[in-house]
Amino acid sequence: MYQSLMGRCVIITGGTGGLGSAVVKAFVDEGAICEVTTRRPESSTSDRVRYHVVDVADENAVTRFYQSVAADLWGSIHLVGAFDIGAIADTSLEKFRNMLDTNAVTCFLCCREAVKAMRKGGGAGGGRIVNVSSRPAVVPTGGMIGYTTSKAAVSAMTQSLAEEVKADGILVNAVVPSIMDTPANRAAMPKADFSQWPKVEQVAQAILFLASGENTLTSGALVPVYGKS
Repeated sequence: MYQSLMGRCVIITGGTGGLGSAVVKAFVDEGAICEVTTRRPESSTSDRVRYHVVDVADENAVTRFYQSVAADLWGSIHLVGAFDIGAIADTSLEKFRNMLDTNAVTCFLCCREAVKAMRKGGGAGGGRIVNVSSRPAVVPTGGMIGYTTSKAAVSAMTQSLAEEVKADGILVNAVVPSIMDTPANRAAMPKADFSQWPKVEQVAQAILFLASGENTLTSGALVPVYGKS
């Protein structure tokens, strides 16, 4: 469907979780070459997927990783993140900072190194960056101050960066999911109506379009992928 991704180099951080696995499959199905970060060694069964153990909250590690694989970088998809819930009175500074590091700092470091690589001309015609924000970052929600703040930073970063790199032909967007239908979320909320939740494959398709060359106009967008919830 997206011929522009055939043979393109795409970095996908956090590509082994529920959403990550769906995203990697979607890009592989379109012929992309996926460089995927993980927290532990993984074996690949496809010549289009290479796994790399990278701490994407470590500045030096991120810089080395992008320099080692991004000679012809077209897309950079940033899926690493974590969730924490709790009233502000019960949220320690350590937990708050952990949300910022895991959600916002990882996104910043990968965006920065992706832009550097794309500006070197590896991806002809610019490139594509896709981040992941969250519904609570754009729809006021109480009881998750650290998570909401960190994802709001991702949203602001996405929109600011999109303006900064316009002249480079780099389009920057974020998908904004609600609760996604994953085994972990089903286990955590067994009484919920799972049919209302967006499927990870559906969210992956939204990311796929935003990262494709067929997307020639959309940049700086926070794209809601809420399902029926």
